[in-house]
Amino acid sequence: MMKTPSENLIRQNLYFQLFFWTALFLFGTARMYGEYNEGAFKEVIIYNFCHWIFQIAGANFIYFILIRHFFDRKKYLEFVLSLLLSLYIISVINRFFIVYLAEPLFTNEVKDSIFNIATDIPYLLLHYTFPIISGTFIFISIMFIIRYKDEKERTIKLQKEKTELELQSLKSQLNPHFLFNTLNNIYSLSISHSDQTSQSISQLSDILDYILYKGQKKWVQVSDELDIINHYIALEKLRYHDERLKITLNTVLQSANTIPPLLYLTLVENAFKHGAGKSSETTEITIEIETNYQHSVFKIENTFSDSPTSNEKGIGLQNIKRQLQYHYQEHFTFQISQENNIFKVEITTPSHYD
Repeated sequence: MMKTPSENLIRQNLYFQLFFWTALFLFGTARMYGEYNEGAFKEVIIYNFCHWIFQIAGANFIYFILIRHFFDRKKYLEFVLSLLLSLYIISVINRFFIVYLAEPLFTNEVKDSIFNIATDIPYLLLHYTFPIISGTFIFISIMFIIRYKDEKERTIKLQKEKTELELQSLKSQLNPHFLFNTLNNIYSLSISHSDQTSQSISQLSDILDYILYKGQKKWVQVSDELDIINHYIALEKLRYHDERLKITLNTVLQSANTIPPLLYLTLVENAFKHGAGKSSETTEITIEIETNYQHSVFKIENTFSDSPTSNEKGIGLQNIKRQLQYHYQEHFTFQISQENNIFKVEITTPSHYD
């Protein structure tokens, strides 16, 4: 049966406390070893054990009750007052425990009265409150370090889950957009070139298969992305005449690098959309893909007649940048330039990254 996170946290806390308090007791015992004869040393062990029990109780009460209910809620005055009162009560109970339960085991001395135990503040501070504070301070310091580490890991995990959800949302925005454009291509093809409709449907089938299956993975090989780009280009060529579209594709794949799925395909789609899709003149699209053992480089440029607006080209490029940030953090370059009616995008990513 799988344990819940809360059960794991409780188990982790129990293991830590077992180790910490055992180590503290052994350290205190070893520090006084040899300073007393055998009989007196047994008494010291009993005293240490009695103080040790109340150190454990006091530290846990202060951390799990006072700090959680007052300090964490920024009720600092209530925390200070409760802390002082708790230290006094714990010290009195500890002293009472030793005088009336522990000391009778090895001495017949006259016991202090309950009134004397409760009112001898200097003796309580020196012999009971300070030992409790010392053990509690170390315990709480370590607990705060552990809590900070857990909260940081939890924050990172939540941020990662949030980013993954955003990424899935981005993909869900991308896929219908791509499908809509491609279906328009097929529609146009079915009207003007009905004998080639089956070929376009086959190309679309391969693209959809890639989007539905490999598109949901975190990484795909560049060669797989290149295959689907070739299908997409073939599909677009069926839509445009040769004089309307000139495509140059250069590839040099020296190693089996990986990239996030749909990364390159989105930019190819944008080039067609804002190039040939927005102009009646000849559109030139140049694509270069290169992989080596250090990096993967993707370059694409397209000519255009009218400058695309920020809204027209923005959503696709924003999606690309957010995917790059999610997958590579800052270990990538994403360059966009526009000059002489040529729009260029260049992406450089590590050969493998995770």
